[in-house]
Amino acid sequence: MKDVDRGALAISAALAGVAGYVDAIGFLDTGGLFVSFMSGNSTQAAVEVLGPAAGIALASAGIIASFVAGVVVGGVASTVLARPRAWIVGSSTVSVALVAALALGGEATLWRVALLAAAMGALNTLFLADGRARVAITYSTGTLVSLGLALAGAMTGGSGRAWQRPLLLWSSLVGGAVVGAVAHRWGSPLALAIAAAVLAAVTAVLAIRGSAPTRGSGAAH
Repeated sequence: MKDVDRGALAISAALAGVAGYVDAIGFLDTGGLFVSFMSGNSTQAAVEVLGPAAGIALASAGIIASFVAGVVVGGVASTVLARPRAWIVGSSTVSVALVAALALGGEATLWRVALLAAAMGALNTLFLADGRARVAITYSTGTLVSLGLALAGAMTGGSGRAWQRPLLLWSSLVGGAVVGAVAHRWGSPLALAIAAAVLAAVTAVLAIRGSAPTRGSGAAH
């Protein structure tokens, strides 16, 4: 994360905010499942798989599979396309906008939630290095580990500023979730349309930047 330039960090923070925002909406729409936070879905599936709510376990597993599928698509795009970042965020924009339009038809359905999960999964492939994501976009556990290690480093003679970037990304995710919970009161179609508009703006920024590789190109867990 420390090798990512300020422009890429700003984009990562904006996308982390969108991820938290969309996750809050998905959580409220489904009554307890996530579209960005797969650790939560994994625990949910494990707890319910042998219980009376096995359907919830299957739903959680389906969302996890969709998230991974989004990562796969983004990873392939990052490999085969010359300038993939605007394409990846643009595709996520279309997916979220489509779900916003479909949400006008009524309550959330599993496949619509799965489409959101795939879009969030793809965002994690924006900054890759050595075959892995280097900047956390949709999850907070790894970011908090990075924050803790940076604080430990600062206490033992290391950089006194390294903790700022993971704190920014975690704060963006949590702040986005708060805003998403508020926006959900206006209805999922409008709330998701706002998320799609923000993603469209990020897509435009990436297109203007030419999706040029950043210094030490990097997105992490």
